[in-house]
Amino acid sequence: MKTKLTLICVLLILTTTVGFAQKDKDQTIINQNVSIAKYHDKEELQQFNKGKLLELYIERIEVIVKVLPNIAFTNKPGVTIEALGIPNTKDHRKALEDNIKAANDYFENTIEFQTKILPYSDKSNLIAAILYYEQTLKSLHTYNEFNRF
Repeated sequence: MKTKLTLICVLLILTTTVGFAQKDKDQTIINQNVSIAKYHDKEELQQFNKGKLLELYIERIEVIVKVLPNIAFTNKPGVTIEALGIPNTKDHRKALEDNIKAANDYFENTIEFQTKILPYSDKSNLIAAILYYEQTLKSLHTYNEFNRF
């Protein structure tokens, strides 16, 4: 009886340890959650109130901050450094983590500023900025045409 209890306790401890052990999850260069849901035209944007325009503007800023600086590696979300042939060393993982943290910090600081100041901007300037950002982001879809060297 004592042996069974000891065996069950050991199995329970091993199961718990394995369950809570840190998994070495591969960090991706471009987060899959950062994307543009829909592109708009000028007439459509003019129908939106300023609050909705601010949301769209912030969504586009996030993609610009978190995706565009990394297109020399990839323009596809979910790609890891290992998939690109970069050795998956501690230094490389740390560099990628630092880059992601820096982009997140910059985005958060920018949005903090934007949410305080942007409500004072002209609606037409906001629409122009959104259209400009969208045009820039649409070019990501044609990036591979330039990458055939």
